[in-house]
Amino acid sequence: MIYLDNAATTLHKPPQVIQAVAAAMSSMGNAGRGAHGVSLSAARVVYDARCKAAELFGCPRPDHVIFTANATESLNIAINGLFGPGDHVISTDLEHNSVLRPLYRLERERGVAVSFVPADRKGNIDYDDFARLLRPETKAVVCTHASNLTGNMLDLARIGRFTKEHGLLLVADCSQTAGCVPIDMTALGVDVLCFTGHKGLMGPQGTGGLCVRPGVEIRPWKVGGSGVQSYSTAQPEEYPTRLEAGTANGHGLAGLDAALEFLLRTGVDAVHAKEKALMRRFYEGVRAVEGVTVYGDFDAADRAAIVTLNVWDCDSGEISDILAEEYAIATRPGAHCAPRMHQALGTVEQGAVRFSFSWYNTEQEADAAVEAIRTLAAETGPES
Repeated sequence: MIYLDNAATTLHKPPQVIQAVAAAMSSMGNAGRGAHGVSLSAARVVYDARCKAAELFGCPRPDHVIFTANATESLNIAINGLFGPGDHVISTDLEHNSVLRPLYRLERERGVAVSFVPADRKGNIDYDDFARLLRPETKAVVCTHASNLTGNMLDLARIGRFTKEHGLLLVADCSQTAGCVPIDMTALGVDVLCFTGHKGLMGPQGTGGLCVRPGVEIRPWKVGGSGVQSYSTAQPEEYPTRLEAGTANGHGLAGLDAALEFLLRTGVDAVHAKEKALMRRFYEGVRAVEGVTVYGDFDAADRAAIVTLNVWDCDSGEISDILAEEYAIATRPGAHCAPRMHQALGTVEQGAVRFSFSWYNTEQEADAAVEAIRTLAAETGPES
């Protein structure tokens, strides 16, 4: 199989990630739940992963790296823990449902007001809209770093300057860029960075986290066992325990630790360069094919390694199925959990077929995907 669904999850992992998970299954106890050898061993691995994540993302303190099951949990922790009645939040049309649904729920249940910076037909925004949407009660901007549908990237540094100028928080969903694009949350002005482990970080599913700038206070979204202060009726206040109730996914975090080590050694710059080159190779091969519509801005200075397209007026699910069944190419069709972006692009009914590239893809695979799209466009056109 040619696997081009890396924006959903990376299939191919560094070998050491697999080895680390396998080793952990028979050697790790419960981190922070004992003073015996295997518990301490687990605690060391988890702490090592915190240190590596802090280094990778420019988080000032490893104890402000909180591990979760995925970016969805991270975003729920941040959004539910920061905003309350009377607050106003600015977001964008580029967002995934992991941002949208928590915000919509707060809007319904807590009286939090939400405004969205609109996207145009290329999936771009006007950054001046942030100022136009600003209110006295605005507390934060919550936005993605890159659209999981178009690959368009937002200028977090520019948004970070805006939030700091107006005393706002910046919560960034880095699901599509963590591990793929160099990120320094301090330099960018990000207050809370949410990530998942199973995409660009090339770690196991069931891992993720959030990096919190010192001084940002997030109310616990869930409470429970912590291994410390067991006689207290409240969740401990200190990070990371404050936001990590319950047993951690130690086995998964062992794999994430190995994945972070791989990325720090390889260099995220190198990963980004390779993935962008593969994306560009595929894009250049399909953009002029008759009957193919490609979505997003490919003239931008930087973007995620995603190319999303449609073939004539064919249903995106049908095209994706043919690619899988006849060409052994894995892609992602449909709505991609990005409803506002599809509304902006005009693809609500048809959906779209997403090709997303990773470190382990090759030029030969990109070329094979180009040929498959050319053939499908010829076979499904009005004169076929």
